[in-house]
Amino acid sequence: MNLKKIYTTRKANAHKGDFGYVLIVAGSEMYSGSPIFNAMSALRCGADLVTVAGHRRTMDVVAAYRPDMITFPLEGEFEEDDVSNLMELSQRFDTLVMGGGMKRSEESFLAIRKLIQKIDLPMVLDAEAIRAVAGHEEILKGKQAVLTPNIPEFEYLTGEKVGDDIEERQTKVKVAAEKLGAVVILKGATDVISDGERTLLNRTGNAFMSKGGFGDTLAGICGALLARGTDPLEAAEAACYINGSAGEMAGVKYGESLLASDLFEYFPRVINGE
Repeated sequence: MNLKKIYTTRKANAHKGDFGYVLIVAGSEMYSGSPIFNAMSALRCGADLVTVAGHRRTMDVVAAYRPDMITFPLEGEFEEDDVSNLMELSQRFDTLVMGGGMKRSEESFLAIRKLIQKIDLPMVLDAEAIRAVAGHEEILKGKQAVLTPNIPEFEYLTGEKVGDDIEERQTKVKVAAEKLGAVVILKGATDVISDGERTLLNRTGNAFMSKGGFGDTLAGICGALLARGTDPLEAAEAACYINGSAGEMAGVKYGESLLASDLFEYFPRVINGE
């Protein structure tokens, strides 16, 4: 894939904000990795600024991991009372990434749905945000959304079982995307990407990327690309390509020891066409 259309030469007088601000709502008291994977991937893939909102314990971990990431701590898990503060915060951002590592509870799902309804930003919905949308698909009407389900999440969202046949997967993803009015990425050995009209395949990646965190890196990349004004289908395709290609490069070095965080050093090589 040619990434030069997205990563054009920057003007000498470019300034902070020209290439997007990304707001990430992710993590929980238990899971601190997802927001780090989201945020570092977004930054390494060109976003100018990233702010992460979530449980205070996790925000402390994020802040300690890297000073490049801004944090917005919540007193507890993300719930309905937090929506108004996040709406105010979101006014200066270009895109939203939400769902990774969040608590699986009806209180959290209600807050996720309310934020989706109220916010007017292109968004990437992953993990618990996908589960929150299931049965409430009407909240995506009029939104610019990219959903990034794995197979269990896709089945939960659509009620459709997913087999190994790639043509069947393409049909089911296209139908789901058309119904949702969104771009859907069904993650797998071959990623299936559709906006309900066009359906694309991404075959980059390797079997070492079965560990946790690689879906979070994908969501972060996609958020960065949306933040710079990339078309959602194009952003989804490019994100899959970048994530998988970085995984291939890192896999040569690490093999069975490959971690999602290893991809951070390889994103620049993919973007630079190495």
